[in-house]
Amino acid sequence: MNSDKLDNKIFLDCNNKLSKIINDLQSFINNSKESLIIKTLNNIINQINNIIIENKENRIIILEFLQNQSIQKDKEFRELKINSINNQIIKYNNGSRYIGKAINDKRDGKGIMYYNNGEIYEGDWKNDIREGKGTYIYKNKEIYEGDYKNDKREGKGIYYYNDGDKYVGEFKNDKIEGKGMMYFKSGNKYEGEWKDEERDGEGIYYWLDGDIYHGTYKKGKREGYGIMYYNNGDMYKGYWINGNKGGHGILYFYDGEKKEGEW
Repeated sequence: MNSDKLDNKIFLDCNNKLSKIINDLQSFINNSKESLIIKTLNNIINQINNIIIENKENRIIILEFLQNQSIQKDKEFRELKINSINNQIIKYNNGSRYIGKAINDKRDGKGIMYYNNGEIYEGDWKNDIREGKGTYIYKNKEIYEGDYKNDKREGKGIYYYNDGDKYVGEFKNDKIEGKGMMYFKSGNKYEGEWKDEERDGEGIYYWLDGDIYHGTYKKGKREGYGIMYYNNGDMYKGYWINGNKGGHGILYFYDGEKKEGEW
């Protein structure tokens, strides 16, 4: 069910009420201090909830409508908020646009950059480059939230993939590198060391079915010494090559038997 099936009267009623909320917000931002914005946002949330309660039988449709509207309204709100505290607007010849703090026409402080390819960065700037904390929204709908240094992802951050995976950990030179946790959409997860966006070094991989590997990785694959705990109670201790058992190892069976040798 979607908004084009919504009764015209209900649609117009919701639209008018939402427009009034946005207009009230614009008036508030233009005439108030930033410290009061959070309190007003809570009032806005209550008003939106009232719109939904008043139309219980069309709750799902109204929620879809509000969600679709929120994309544009969020952009408008960001610009209203950032304009309300005397920031600058810089327009570039390629169509990109910056709204925020600037010194001598260079981005410096907090601001939002709207790139001409549709991507958005909101956060800290220093001497015209990203430096500090920030959020970057890519055109493929993936999102990075975290530290920047010298215009690159560097430090700690969170990366949300458009397929549902999520990484939480360290970045270096604009890539996943260091220690971090990858949560896969499948329910599997990996915790450990990374290099050049791949599992590399010590790590633990947890499968949804209960299998666990604890050992070393190289270029994304199990390599070197590691222990594999199987969900049926078996356990392998030994060496791995290119993701498979390779070299000396011992396989312990759940019934007490064991097999030792070269793999």
